[in-house]
Amino acid sequence: MSSRDLVLGRVRRALADVPGEDGAPPEPGPPDGDPSYERAVGRSYLREHGARSVARTVDLLAENLADYRAVVHRATEEELPGLVARLLARRGSRHVLVPPGLPPAWLSAADPVRVHDRAVSTPRELDEVESVVTGCAVAIAETGTIVLDGGPDQGRRRITLIPDHHICVVRVPGQVVASVPQALERLDPARPLTWISGPSATSDIELDRVEGVHGPRTLEVVLVSEG
Repeated sequence: MSSRDLVLGRVRRALADVPGEDGAPPEPGPPDGDPSYERAVGRSYLREHGARSVARTVDLLAENLADYRAVVHRATEEELPGLVARLLARRGSRHVLVPPGLPPAWLSAADPVRVHDRAVSTPRELDEVESVVTGCAVAIAETGTIVLDGGPDQGRRRITLIPDHHICVVRVPGQVVASVPQALERLDPARPLTWISGPSATSDIELDRVEGVHGPRTLEVVLVSEG
């Protein structure tokens, strides 16, 4: 038996619980004498690093978002329109991108011209918009990550990558989970997922940080209390 046969056999056995295109599991490869490879790979992940209260989980999300240099705000549903208006005014935004399903109340107190998410919009047109306001699909406390899935209140991926300023509204505690495995349980892998951990940034070999390279330079996250 060649090394190639051994490797492919182990791959087949590791995928024994994963159906193929026809719905049937793959044929197992020939045994190689190592019983550990006769079993499918376990996929039981640690779902949370220690038990936390709901309030502590939300606080951890806020701490990790801030650690990634996102600007974190807290508000009630009643306070949200006024807060969004102040954030846009402070930024000096004349135009704001609006996903098709964004709740109208979120921008009810804001003055900037609404630019709606359209398939025909060019990158140049989007680059002229100063800010974008979206919701999210889920927020992960342990990693300080916001996940967008292209839902009605989030719009196309590109509208959150081209403008320089992104305001993202997270409903708490309903959209907050502790860990990545918990987030994956809520997300549809067939949707266009965008995982955001702070504003876009990179650094060179001397660790000089540059923000706004492949996404917004400024990320503001509003944690909105439900009810």
